[in-house]
Amino acid sequence: MSRIIMALDQGTTSSRTILFDERGKIIASDSAPLTCYYPQSGWVEQKPEEIWDSQKQTIEGVLRKQNLKMKDITAIGITNQRETVIAWDRKTGKSVGHAIVWQCRRTANYCDQLKREGFDEVLKRKTGLVTDAYFSGTKMRWILQNNPDARQLAEKGDLLFGTVDSWLVWNLTGGKKHITDVSNASRTLVFNIEKLEWDEEILNKFEIPKSSLPQVMASSEVMAHTDETQWGASVPIAGIAGDQQASLFGQACFESGTAKNTYGTGCFMLMNTGHQLTISQHGLLTTIAWKIGNKVTYALEGSVFIAGALIQWLRDGLQLFNDAKETEEMARSVDSSGGVFVVPAFVGLGAPHWDPYARGTIVGLSRNTNKNHLVRAGLEAIAFQSYDVLKSMEKDTGMKLKTLRVDGGASANNFLCQFQADILGLIVSRPEVVETTAMGAAFLAGLATGVWKNLDDIRSMWKEDQQFKPSLVASDVQHFIEGWQKAVGRSRNWMSD
Repeated sequence: MSRIIMALDQGTTSSRTILFDERGKIIASDSAPLTCYYPQSGWVEQKPEEIWDSQKQTIEGVLRKQNLKMKDITAIGITNQRETVIAWDRKTGKSVGHAIVWQCRRTANYCDQLKREGFDEVLKRKTGLVTDAYFSGTKMRWILQNNPDARQLAEKGDLLFGTVDSWLVWNLTGGKKHITDVSNASRTLVFNIEKLEWDEEILNKFEIPKSSLPQVMASSEVMAHTDETQWGASVPIAGIAGDQQASLFGQACFESGTAKNTYGTGCFMLMNTGHQLTISQHGLLTTIAWKIGNKVTYALEGSVFIAGALIQWLRDGLQLFNDAKETEEMARSVDSSGGVFVVPAFVGLGAPHWDPYARGTIVGLSRNTNKNHLVRAGLEAIAFQSYDVLKSMEKDTGMKLKTLRVDGGASANNFLCQFQADILGLIVSRPEVVETTAMGAAFLAGLATGVWKNLDDIRSMWKEDQQFKPSLVASDVQHFIEGWQKAVGRSRNWMSD
């Protein structure tokens, strides 16, 4: 019987469990929706018990579908929504309050205060991150300041903090293990990514007790086992990585200078920078990609806030089409965007511009403009925003990208992939299996348990579905980029403080 790897993919809107065989093929999957709660403007929460129940439901569902038991599973890999924080009681295993989700902005004022004090420079130097409410550290501080139960438990040494991976492991092991991996730790704003340890200076500043934090493990090693009394088998949990890092691994971007772009609601680009950490001069994040054995691999990360969300807006807000699948044909029905540029700065601009006061802009309209031009300009805008981030990565590292590997929902759009290849002047490659996040978790777990011997084994399982080669001449590319930059300039600094 083929060895089976189980990947738990715990996301913001759903929990999924996917089974892979030793050839890297999906043999079964199960999914359950997950609710976000919005108690007030800018606040986003989830219920920790709901996160675990939904994940447990999909584990049981996928085993049932294949008529398998937990003892038939060789290893478990976990990948998760990053930066979401859960607090729980070490003795009872019960959560303390709700999980604070990565999207939550409740600590923005405290982040502004840290910047005024100049502490953001300390945070950037030690953690590779910008000082923002997005990351976990300020959320932990908020819980301690605002939840009396959490404070009481902390004083007794019984409070535990963890990102979603830690919470899943705690429940899978029946409360025996409180661990995380380096990739998730590197997103907390309290982890020193050079020394690979929780940073005392930052913990003291945030007043977070070190005893509440998980033990930090490699991303690929046998780090825990499922609780036999609960699951009927002691299965090794052997791979953990945050979702974007898992996707980079699932795309087999193992060499320095390789990169992937996930086209989802936003875009997430990660570039493998090897064993040297590179602090960005262009507003990108330095993060840990993974640790295998004693070797740490670093990455640069850049995000585009609005990508697939722009297509949703064109569909639901402007009602230009009924289904996103129509956009490819609409874009191809005109020979250009007719000089129209869309800058989807609905919530400001991210890297490399970092302008929270920018707003969405459409420029270049004429009487000849029709909805097909707008749709084409919308798809082009996703590629232009990705271009800005990827070019910043090249400047930061001095490395020239050769290929961009793509995944995520919008990567199914051939027009978008071709235009991305054209303006970047490099090959865009789409894999056969676009479930790269779960696949990355499975690969990390299988590597640690001998299902695959080395990275070459894994590399051989990555299969290309389609390749898009650049077809534009340099002068045309230059013309496009100049138009885009001009349009971005019009959108900037639109709102007053």
